[in-house]
Amino acid sequence: MADLKEMICSIIDSMRERLIEISSEIHKNPELGFKEYKASKLLASELEKHGFKVEMGICGLPTAFKATYYGRGNGPKIAFLAEYDALPKLGHACGHNIIGTSAIGAAIALSKVMENFNGEIIVFGTPAEEGYVENAGGKVIMLDEIAKADVALMIHPSDTNSVAYSSLAREAFRIEFFGKAAHAAGAPHKGVNALEALILTFVSINALRQHLKKDAMIHGIIEKGGDAPNIVPDYASGRFYARAETVEYLMEVVEKIKKCAEGAALQTGAKMKFTKTANTYANIIPNEVLAKIAFKNFKFLGVEFESIEELSKRRGKGSTDFGNVSQLIPAIEILIKICPEGTPGHSAEFAKAAGSELGHEGLIVGAKVLALTALDLIINPKLIDEAKKELIERKEQLSKLAKA
Repeated sequence: MADLKEMICSIIDSMRERLIEISSEIHKNPELGFKEYKASKLLASELEKHGFKVEMGICGLPTAFKATYYGRGNGPKIAFLAEYDALPKLGHACGHNIIGTSAIGAAIALSKVMENFNGEIIVFGTPAEEGYVENAGGKVIMLDEIAKADVALMIHPSDTNSVAYSSLAREAFRIEFFGKAAHAAGAPHKGVNALEALILTFVSINALRQHLKKDAMIHGIIEKGGDAPNIVPDYASGRFYARAETVEYLMEVVEKIKKCAEGAALQTGAKMKFTKTANTYANIIPNEVLAKIAFKNFKFLGVEFESIEELSKRRGKGSTDFGNVSQLIPAIEILIKICPEGTPGHSAEFAKAAGSELGHEGLIVGAKVLALTALDLIINPKLIDEAKKELIERKEQLSKLAKA
């Protein structure tokens, strides 16, 4: 096994320059969700060069793809998930250029030894993970197809290495108010102020916070607040995210926010419209079986960090559509260090790190950890059975907690 793992690592090392070239190209040409035409084509075409059967535009998404490589016979189906969308203005400040490239690097390296094993390698190109674009959440749209795999693996750049990443469930939505324009000085009594309704909504949400569970979070921005100070705003809109530990409690929080907006509409006389802007992101269900395998592979590579027990005490505050995948099949999102500890994600500093030498090193380490973890699962399918059993048990525990 050690010799085989060394071989796979050597294959990835031999691909190093090409992988860095691909990651850098995506980094230099950031594309928003559902518009990742260059990135998806670049990743898919590289897989095709190495013998993968590629299907573009799956699940009705032009920038989604599925690339498959078969072993010598039927066996475990291991999915690597690739992301490649960027953030508005900041570019790849979440390092998705590294995520997508590490996924194809791992898959290509593993394909070189698959003639010796039963199984199937699948790379899913999953667009629009960032919630900025309308209908975001490519993995949610692709869920039925992804869930045909036995296990899903991916990495995510971070300021630390970890195998115990968790996330919060998230709902993204827009709240709009429709009022009546009037001269703000000459006839304000004839107007209905949509901006005041939106501001009252923010005030009500702030009052709501102390009555929520400690892990619930609400963020919002004003998209449109009027056209001129001397015109009573007849339209105002805000975009919001709500997060919680479980989807069940998240829906309770969202209903409370709706009540805040309805109250603001009642106070001002404006009409209110509430619209979901992205698919609901579920919380990640951790899988210790997969975490232990990944942890051992980090050690094999000489990367040392805290024990799994220590890492499990950390709670992730972000949200991802990978959570929806983890609700259906055993899944793990492995964190790979690409920058100094404390560097915030979704920042200019993180975007720079995603294209730096440290980012390149993280890319190679990530590809190796993914490939070696998949190899362990292919060689020992009983581990997949254990991971599936753990998923069932964790879902039962969460269900009991939700009812408590």
